[in-house]
Amino acid sequence: METGVGSIGPEVLDWSRFRPGRFVSQLPITLPNMRPPAPNALLARAEKWEDLSRWERAEIGRALRLLGWSYSEIRSLIPVPKATLSGWCAGIELTLDQVDAIRARTSSQEGVPRDTQWRRRREIQEIRAAAAAEVPLLVAEPLWVAGTTMYWAEGSKTHRRLALTNSDPSALRLFVVWTTTYLNADSEFVGALHLHHGNDEAEAKRFWMDAVGLADLSFHKTYVKPPGTGHRKNHLAHGVCRLTVRRSADHLVRVSVWFDNLPAVLDL
Repeated sequence: METGVGSIGPEVLDWSRFRPGRFVSQLPITLPNMRPPAPNALLARAEKWEDLSRWERAEIGRALRLLGWSYSEIRSLIPVPKATLSGWCAGIELTLDQVDAIRARTSSQEGVPRDTQWRRRREIQEIRAAAAAEVPLLVAEPLWVAGTTMYWAEGSKTHRRLALTNSDPSALRLFVVWTTTYLNADSEFVGALHLHHGNDEAEAKRFWMDAVGLADLSFHKTYVKPPGTGHRKNHLAHGVCRLTVRRSADHLVRVSVWFDNLPAVLDL
């Protein structure tokens, strides 16, 4: 049979050479509606999901996210709750190309990182800028310098609130006066006691309320150290008190800028 292109007929062609998928699997391309390919080794590990440790499972989730997979695409491969997966991948930032690719594949915002904290970050930037401008003006006031220095040395910096723990009533009294003078005159304080076995809790609460000048001070649950733990012999009669300022996340941001800038203003 003449084909019009030489004399090659159907009986000469080896159609097995053109079996479906023979060449497609070898092409290093990703179609717009397909998620990025994952390495075979990673897919093989995912197949052993039930035998993996929590850390190994998290590594697979993070590896797939780094490839540019959306959360739904990852969860179609591995059985993990979305909240857990989100926690695993919290520190991963997708590239703009990866974000655009997810949008193209899903035609939605699914899997695209959302900035839900931008308002809070802007508030913090404004607080920090205002606090830095205050330092040169407040440094001439001894009470401000004393309170800021004490908080720098003794205050809580890891929780999102102002808090000071001490066994010295004078230190906590300074904390109260400094807070109400420079941060918020209407600050609300709450106490917490750390006592030894045998201390009188009711008496200790009365002592600290009078010592810090807060007659209406409320307390969290008291921690009582049981006997036989530790070697300290000089037990404090009224224990140790922690004062925490309610709703003070903004104050902590402000104070952290104060003590960060204080050494430069004092030429230290």
